[in-house]
Amino acid sequence: MDTTVTTGSEDSVWGGGNRPLNASYGKMMMWFFIVSDALTFSGFLVSYGFSRFKFIETWPIADEVFTHVPFFHGNYPMIYVAFMTFILIMSSVTMVLAVDAGHKMKKNAVIWYMFATIIGGAIFVGSQAWEWATFIKGDYGAIETKGGRILQFVNADTGERAALRDFSTALPEDRIKHESNAGIWYQKDGFTTSFSLNEVVEGFKANPNILIRTETINEEGEKTLLTRQESLAKLKDASLVVEGANLVRNEYGSRLFADFFFFITGFHGFHVFSGVVINIIIFFNIILGTYERRGHYEMVEKVGLYWHFVDLVWVFVFTFFYLV
Repeated sequence: MDTTVTTGSEDSVWGGGNRPLNASYGKMMMWFFIVSDALTFSGFLVSYGFSRFKFIETWPIADEVFTHVPFFHGNYPMIYVAFMTFILIMSSVTMVLAVDAGHKMKKNAVIWYMFATIIGGAIFVGSQAWEWATFIKGDYGAIETKGGRILQFVNADTGERAALRDFSTALPEDRIKHESNAGIWYQKDGFTTSFSLNEVVEGFKANPNILIRTETINEEGEKTLLTRQESLAKLKDASLVVEGANLVRNEYGSRLFADFFFFITGFHGFHVFSGVVINIIIFFNIILGTYERRGHYEMVEKVGLYWHFVDLVWVFVFTFFYLV
């Protein structure tokens, strides 16, 4: 007796056939993953947008934070970040060409386009690691007040940021014995700042051309610059020296900015790194002729979907963090 149950025609998309939307099981699962991951990134970016809107008066200005270019000294706002973005977008182009070559069963072309995609991804991940290191190390240094606000220093003659090393005065003191309010934070972890609070304060008093600017953004969209008298009065509220950024302190301004930066760009960077690893595995499978023997390069197409997704996510991360 035949007990086979027929749930629908194989020709019907949702009639129980094995290829809904004419896509293989592997590609459908990749799309499910992409949709779920997109919702995760959306939640992160919405949280970032809400926090920025809530603290918009004290949020760091991206053009003043991301100004570095490897091997070059100077102020180059957004230049290197734009380069990273360009590299990642171009890697999407080479991935499209790899998928197209796979459809045409051109093995050598797939190899070269996949190789270019891997190189682009590796450059992006390396660039992001360098950007993290630069962000963590800092460049100018600042003072944190007892209320948790950040005070930065400006050269009144040039109007540019002044680094702590430009005006701080070296004092003959035993900094290891200082308390946290004297310029040592993370002391129990063995980390000390380049200058103590006393050295920064004394150096500031000895240099009348140095002014303080606060976190607050004025109507012109710039940080509020205090007069010399206001700067001296504000300095009395200083609590500790801050250099660079981490999950607790942030010389650029609101510590929430650093928290979101590390979390969201790190989460995206992990996706790109994973994509590079997967691409390398696929790359060697192509060289070994695995997909040639299968008669199709669908695996290249599936990993291509993932790669395009991480590229698209970066466009939103780039917009939220660096442009808006």
